[in-house]
Parts: sequence; C-alpha cells; structure tokens
Amino acid sequence: MAREGGLPSVLWAGREKHVTRRRSPVTLRVGYASDGFGYLAELGLPGGDAAHSAFTLDPEIKRELVWAGPVLRPVTTLLQRRGPLVQVRGDDGFDVLISDLAGFESALAVAGDPARTPEVLAVRDQVRSWRFYDTFRTDSGAPARSVQIGTRTLALADDGSDLAAALQTIAEIGVVADLDACVDDAFPGSRLRVSSEGGRFDLSLHQPGLLRPLRTAELSDGTLRYLLWVAALLTPRPGELIVCNEPETSLHRDLLPALARLITRAAARTQVLVVTHDADLAALLQDQADSTTVSLHKQEGETRIRGSEALDGPSWTWGTD
Repeated sequence: MAREGGLPSVLWAGREKHVTRRRSPVTLRVGYASDGFGYLAELGLPGGDAAHSAFTLDPEIKRELVWAGPVLRPVTTLLQRRGPLVQVRGDDGFDVLISDLAGFESALAVAGDPARTPEVLAVRDQVRSWRFYDTFRTDSGAPARSVQIGTRTLALADDGSDLAAALQTIAEIGVVADLDACVDDAFPGSRLRVSSEGGRFDLSLHQPGLLRPLRTAELSDGTLRYLLWVAALLTPRPGELIVCNEPETSLHRDLLPALARLITRAAARTQVLVVTHDADLAALLQDQADSTTVSLHKQEGETRIRGSEALDGPSWTWGTD
C-alpha cells in the first residue's frame, strides 16, 4: 500500500451512491473468513495527534475483530479492538488486554499470548502463510538472474531473488519427481541443475540440442518466468493460499497448457487463486476438477462479479461500528 501511494491510492475513487462529493467517513475494510477463524480490520485516515504526523498517508487501524467459525456473530467474537482498546473474551464477558494500542499497530502483532489468546496466534500464522506473487521481473537486471547466497528456502520470495535456492529446496525436501515432471512438461527433455560455489547458488538449464547448459542470466524471459512459477507453486510449505497475478505474462502460448497443469498440481495441496486476462488459460483451468471461475466486469468504474446478485455472495457481516 505504501509503495502505491498510501491509503488514498486504494480508496474508492468513484461516486458515492450517485453523488459526486464524499459524505461518509473515509474507511477501508478488509477481512476474511474460514472454517476455523475469521478476521476483519477497518482502516481510516489518522486523527487526533496522529493527524499532525509526517506519516499522514499511513492508515490508522480503527477496529479489529477475531471470531470463531466462518460467520461473525456476537457470541462467536473472541477479540475486539476499538481504537486503542483491545479486549478478549473471558469467562464473564470481555476482559481488557491492551488499553493503549497505537493506531499504526495491529492487535495481531501484539496480542499473541499463547495461553490467553491462542486464536490470535492461529489467525496470524494463517495470514502469514499466504503467498502473493504479483509480477516477476525477468529483465537483464532482475533479481532472479543474479547469483545469490543459498539457504533453505521454503517459499519463493515475491521478487524471485532466491529462485535457485527455492528450486534446490524442492529437490531436496519437496517432491523432486514433480519438479522434474513440470520442467519436462514445458521443455521436453530438459533438466535443471543448481550449482554452488562458495555458498552462492546459480541455476542452469540443460536442453536437448545445446552443447552446454544455459545459466540463469542467459534464459529467455518466458523460460525464466515459467521456472519462477515452478518454484512458487511447488514449494514444500504451500501455506493455505497462493495468489498468482497474471501468470501468463511473457509466456509463449505453447506453454499455457503446461502452466495450467502446474497450477492444478499445486491446487491439489492448497488453495490457489489465479488472476488472469487470458481467456485460453482461464479455459484450461476451468476444465480442471474442483475449479471455480469468477468473471469480473466494470460497472460505473466499479469492479463487480459478472452475473451476481446481492444475495449470491457468502454469508458475511462487518458487525457494528
């Protein structure tokens, strides 16, 4: 959020209920629900003394809730935060846990007492396990093309800088057969090799017909990008969610079926969310079992789910302010 310009960059820029001037308080609500726990946070612009800070684009956390089960209800609420006050459910209602929490701090970060708030730890660990892969750089100066210090890498960095280490980790403690199969699926007869010199890892790809392997710096943009997706999706510790934004970028059309099979293989172990503008990739994924396709469209500047009605979504409530 900070890289894109702070809270104003993610606020709704369209009209508010067919009026051109904003009348409601500026707020951003985010949340998720699962069978185990749910969480929501309400963010707003700094107020009071914080309004005079130089960090005026940083959001202030106004409200947080943690609850048990997929739907927020008063009886399932386990933690509630209003401004600086954080309360947790006790034997006789809610007990004060923190009374002076700063607006820039989340209750998830400071309320992690395993004995008193195990549900907060569960939510925090769940969110931390999510992986978001937006745009992998593949230009000549991309981090993935550089030789890097190698260490066991259970999840590829979002910039791909530890690609060689991530692939070597998959080879050693992951499913090396899946790794070999996904490389061969995209580049028949090819095989990967990770070399280490002085603790620095480099990647090379052996391809049929070439007299020597190609090092990472020599790979085409499409080849490198596919290998980045292999490292991201075959991670030995996939967490509970992997988000892939436009994975088809820079890939040759012939690689789309292999990419779809790679995504499907990963989806057998965890939930994978793919955001794509490519109709062919969407069709390939839609043909797979247990897949769900959600089509979006613009309506008066607002992104909506195509064909959905007001009551079609999952049960959800933001609770009372």
